[in-house]
Amino acid sequence: MQSRLEEGKDLAITLRTSASRPFPFRLLQFFVLFLVIGIGASFLSMYMIRHFGIHNVALVQSTFMPCFQQHGSTIGSWIRPASILMHTMNDSELFWRASFVPRIKSYPFMRVPKIAFMFLTKGPLPMAPLWEKFFEGHEGFYSIYVHSLPSYTADFSPSSVFYERQIPSQAAEWGMMSMCDAERRLLANALLDISNEWFILLSESCIPLQNFTIVYRYISRSRYSFMGAIDEPGPYGRGRYDENMAPEINVTDWRKGSQWFEINRELAVKIVEDSTYYPKLKEFCIPHKCYVDEHYFQTMLTIKSPHLLANRSLTYVDWSRGGAHPATFGKNDIKEEIFNKILQNQTCLYNNQPSSLCFLFARKFAPNSLVPLLKIAPEILEI
Repeated sequence: MQSRLEEGKDLAITLRTSASRPFPFRLLQFFVLFLVIGIGASFLSMYMIRHFGIHNVALVQSTFMPCFQQHGSTIGSWIRPASILMHTMNDSELFWRASFVPRIKSYPFMRVPKIAFMFLTKGPLPMAPLWEKFFEGHEGFYSIYVHSLPSYTADFSPSSVFYERQIPSQAAEWGMMSMCDAERRLLANALLDISNEWFILLSESCIPLQNFTIVYRYISRSRYSFMGAIDEPGPYGRGRYDENMAPEINVTDWRKGSQWFEINRELAVKIVEDSTYYPKLKEFCIPHKCYVDEHYFQTMLTIKSPHLLANRSLTYVDWSRGGAHPATFGKNDIKEEIFNKILQNQTCLYNNQPSSLCFLFARKFAPNSLVPLLKIAPEILEI
């Protein structure tokens, strides 16, 4: 009996010893596994650095940052304008982004209101050297945006104010809604810069009539935006109205005006966010019967915000020579007399008071007028 008890004790000791042996063996397995993974990761890192470069590796790693990691104040992305204007947003995405409006009117940061100069062109800007002189010394008070044909590539030098100021563009045809699409595209891109407060539409044939200081003071102190919106009863006004535009647009709302305008930020947002009047004009205001760039914004803003419109343009054009298009000024026209005609003997309302300063810009100037314009600019235009 005692022999059997001793045999049982020996068996129990043997079983406990056998059961305890796998634990350190498993620990050793885990250690070897982690060692293999570590060595493999090291070799992989060295391979990626050698073949892709350390900067790309860091970029890959940065995409796996935890969601709670802090990177400083996010308001900076709203304040700082994009250094490169080209982007991949389509129009729907762009207009949606540009329509963001702060509900609190006071800015929690230092903001210098700027004028956005928006050039709607087919290709080159022949008057660029004149505009360069106009902008010189006024950095921080303006922004520049250029909408040209998609096939055109600008070749401005890095020192030019027009360098890399082209926005993503599409073809725009005269008299078609694609022309207004281009203007809305310019406004939307300019709205992305929170400091842009006023927006001026210009063409490649436009020139400044005053120096930058006068232009900035005139626009910034005005209580109104400068867009002509005339209720013209004749065939070129109400005669272009289509009854299918009702009830959104009635004939009493129908307005006509110059394509070239200046508007404030509030009105720019209204244009970009519009989805009520756009379909009506696109379908029922078509060339040879109606020219949408002379009616769309003018009619819409008259309906929505008539109290903000000065009902005149800041851009002078000469219709005295007759025809469907205004006169073009060539090199032989660039004389002191032509500017006296434009700048003198003019009367208009500015902030509801009579003023002799009515035009800040003029068109249409041919490319061959540039050289005489540069000669006369210091004395006549003071630029």
